[in-house]
Amino acid sequence: MPESPPISSLRFCAIDFESAGARPGKTDVPVQIGLARWSLASGHQDPYVSYLASSEPVTWAARKVHGIGDEDLRHAPKIQEIWPAIRNHLDGHVVVAHGMGTEKRFLRAFPGHRFGPWIDTLLLAACPDRRWHDALFDARGSLHLLEKIIIDFALQDRPIDTLLHPDLTVWSKSRGR
Repeated sequence: MPESPPISSLRFCAIDFESAGARPGKTDVPVQIGLARWSLASGHQDPYVSYLASSEPVTWAARKVHGIGDEDLRHAPKIQEIWPAIRNHLDGHVVVAHGMGTEKRFLRAFPGHRFGPWIDTLLLAACPDRRWHDALFDARGSLHLLEKIIIDFALQDRPIDTLLHPDLTVWSKSRGR
């Protein structure tokens, strides 16, 4: 059996879908896709995001979670229309998702795609013998993310207000607020 390559030689692409929300008797559908590539050699590059046309209206509960409404999807492409962009991002990359079941399910629209291998960051638990939605698991995960943000953005010497009141100007403009 050949030895697996070192992490430093690999390229990763994270994928995430937002959905219209589950309804009794209906199949959940994606309404947004995000793809981001990273490698140790090249850093973060080529982010991609698109709304997706939906055959189902966005539920109230889903909108409360992600803020996407039916009005955002009016001129959105069908997932099949952006297949070249999805394939371009995922081909040749280790695919990363947080709870990969949803992402794998929505990618079934493209049978035989052969993306992978897959890394599920949900399984890389910060707390052994705990599971997703366990209070300690989620608390530890929050602290690990906070640590990463503080270190990556060199916030160690900034006042706490930097974290309490982040500048959301760019985000607000993107949401039309």
